[in-house]
Amino acid sequence: MQHHLVISMICDDRPGVVETLSAVIADNGGNWEDSHMAHFSGKFAGILRVAVPAVKSRLLKSALDILVQEGYNLVVEDAVAVAAPLRQTLTLKLVGNDRPGIVREISRALTARHINMEQLETTYGSTPWSGEPLFRAECRISVAEEPDFDGLRDELDQIANELGVEIDCEEIATAP
Repeated sequence: MQHHLVISMICDDRPGVVETLSAVIADNGGNWEDSHMAHFSGKFAGILRVAVPAVKSRLLKSALDILVQEGYNLVVEDAVAVAAPLRQTLTLKLVGNDRPGIVREISRALTARHINMEQLETTYGSTPWSGEPLFRAECRISVAEEPDFDGLRDELDQIANELGVEIDCEEIATAP
């Protein structure tokens, strides 16, 4: 029987971080399944899901503990499988001049409608024409029941106007 672990990791960025982590996982019977990792201001951070035979789960956790002595800050959690109903999946894309509170306002609107944010990626840069701070965000959201898309789009339009940003909402797929 397969057991799944969710591992979050942060450490100083250097060559070999992923190789070291992946070697420990593979050498202890684990299979690297999903991950999101990135470099941030001299640090390397990520989250990943690993499958491991249930009988080897404890061995893998112990081996991961050794990486802490090498400067890896790890949190290892047992994953819980949750049966989910059919979901509608959408992508929100936002771009505009940076200001505090953008992520808060979008997440507040989604939470008020009981919409789950499954993935969020943001970038900070500057506009090529003026050098003004530019914020971009892309998030994947899912809703379990028939959502009020018009109401959500109206609210996102209102937030976009208040924040001075553009927000596009696109249907991407129906997921099981």
